Amino acid sequence: MKVLMINGSPRANGNTALALKEMEKVFIAEGLEVETVQAGHLDIRGCIGCGQCRKLKKCVFDDIVNQLAPKFAVCDGLVLATPVYYASANGSLIALLDRLWHSTFFDKSMKVGASIAVARRGGCSATFDELNKYFTISGMPIASSQYWNSVHGGAPGEAAEDLEGLQTMRVLARNMTFLMKSIALGKEKYGLPEKEDRINTNYIR
Repeated sequence: MKVLMINGSPRANGNTALALKEMEKVFIAEGLEVETVQAGHLDIRGCIGCGQCRKLKKCVFDDIVNQLAPKFAVCDGLVLATPVYYASANGSLIALLDRLWHSTFFDKSMKVGASIAVARRGGCSATFDELNKYFTISGMPIASSQYWNSVHGGAPGEAAEDLEGLQTMRVLARNMTFLMKSIALGKEKYGLPEKEDRINTNYIR
């Protein structure tokens, strides 16, 4: 089984990376394949709603979004992690996710999602909610932990002192692993839930 982790921090070895590494240790111990992609340092433009992805089956802007798409397609679980800026995720990560979701047309349902927010002090729960919306629009079950998925630390490396936050990451990784394995067994025995033809409506009469 494969887990893809996206680090939305501009710092490769900051507190967000520290939180992800705490999860990675558990995933590896559980026999999972893990890949972490550093993305928060990149200059990623937002979606412009051009609609070209419907024709091209990829984003018209050929950058990390198109590189991540095939990795996302084959993973069983996706972890989104970000530092908190003004009670929100890193803007470059949101630009990436908007385009990644909009330009990929494979079935995302039953891939397990988990989001992590890392902050000096406040804004974690708002950011946590923000990231979870990508999962819930796609039929992706969300892995939870013993607390909202957050770690606290200001200076690089300071999150190592947040013992509760790191434990939350370990519990999250174990719960996520269990959920992915349970879904795999469920697929074998019961198959995926029945799908209806999609109904799209506008709020204009």
